[in-house]
Amino acid sequence: MMKKSDYKFWFVVGSQFLYGEETLKQVDEDSIIITDGLNKSGVLPCEIIYKGTVKTSKGAEDIIKEANYDGTCAGIITFCHTFSPSKMWINALESLQKPWLHFHTQFNKSIPNEEIDMDYMNLHQGAHGDREHGFIGARLRKPRKVIMGHWSDGDIQKRIGKWMNVALGVAFSKELKVMRFGDNMREVAVTEGDKVEAQRKFGWEVNTWPVGALAEEIEAVTDEEVEAKMAEYKELYTIATDDIESIRYQAREEVAIKKMLDKEDCAAFCNTFQDLYGMKQLPGLATQNLMGHGIGYGGEGDWKTAALNAVMKFMGEKSVFMEDYTYDLENGISLGAHMLEVCPSVAADKPQIEVHHLGIGDREPPARLTFEGKAGKAIVASLIDMGGRMRLIVQDIECVKPTQTMPNLPVARVMWKPEPNLQTGAECWILAGGAHHTVLSYDIDAEMMRDFARIFDIEFIHIDKDTTPESLEKELIVSDLVWKLKG
Repeated sequence: MMKKSDYKFWFVVGSQFLYGEETLKQVDEDSIIITDGLNKSGVLPCEIIYKGTVKTSKGAEDIIKEANYDGTCAGIITFCHTFSPSKMWINALESLQKPWLHFHTQFNKSIPNEEIDMDYMNLHQGAHGDREHGFIGARLRKPRKVIMGHWSDGDIQKRIGKWMNVALGVAFSKELKVMRFGDNMREVAVTEGDKVEAQRKFGWEVNTWPVGALAEEIEAVTDEEVEAKMAEYKELYTIATDDIESIRYQAREEVAIKKMLDKEDCAAFCNTFQDLYGMKQLPGLATQNLMGHGIGYGGEGDWKTAALNAVMKFMGEKSVFMEDYTYDLENGISLGAHMLEVCPSVAADKPQIEVHHLGIGDREPPARLTFEGKAGKAIVASLIDMGGRMRLIVQDIECVKPTQTMPNLPVARVMWKPEPNLQTGAECWILAGGAHHTVLSYDIDAEMMRDFARIFDIEFIHIDKDTTPESLEKELIVSDLVWKLKG
């Protein structure tokens, strides 16, 4: 799959012939300066390419057709500099298949009191052209992001960078393949879902490979491959166990899983402790280290969360598979963990490799990474299948320094305070149907996930500091009606 740096974004400026060649020449020069300024900001994930000034309907159509079929184009950014009539954009925008950012800006930041005249106005009519452009976007009901502000402003550049990361996640999503080892955990409802609809909506190819094939691959791993992986573990983590053989077996599992993922060009996988045919241990350290290298994961066969984890990791590295474990009701804190599989990218300190009994899966004690998560603002996101549509639920949280040491819970874990508080937040989460599996991210916020949902045309529910069960119930009723009409 492509890396972030392989992608480009196209900056397309709108104008017309009404104002003459001198004006068009100035528009072109200004657009090059804007593009250069954005690229030099240091906050964008990849390069913006200026693709020229559109002055006719054919020019707009040609640019959009080219963008649609260019695999390196992750999205387009439009800015209608002078009074660009947007009827010329109708056919082009109707055919647009890439994420679209409508950047409402202008070349100069302020109005020059002595210089402003009608000629100046002809060069600085973003308030004209972009509003015309905004109307046609609304009239066509095209999903797009709108950002308003001066192109040199640092906060505006950061917002553009955030949207670009979302668009990159969309491009990644459309190429994503997920490898399932076995089925989902028996009798569990929320990890079920329509894989055909997921592929239609997101591009995800979700298929199953036999656990027996993985067991055979594990047996075929060489001692040299194990030693190389052991050297990696020693460099990245602190080994806090004498059971080196358990670590070596996890190394075998990791090498084998990665070989199978690479062979099928998969960037995410899921498994279940109920199907470990031919394996000595449930993958713990193996899975955690794979996630540390950007592979998405979902426990108990949760392929939706595995895919969402992979996509969000591509958008922002500190995005990890998570599960709500239990609550500290006295202090309003949720304890998130999993029996083995939490990514080390969110560790506050250097993780330790430990080996402990696991009372599930009926296999040998597996090696796993243990650590406490970082403090800081984050989100948790859950993708659920509502039958006929997908719903993305996002909750704002504040990760906190652990209030207890929990010496007898040898897992990687994160503690957080949900918005608006634990009681109300949990009530709202349950009302919305949020799963016990989530993706927790420090690098991505609710605005980015709303953009993601808008691009893919799926339902979005946000639980924040102002959410109440009463307001959410009303939102869910209205949303249900809207999506039934859309369906």
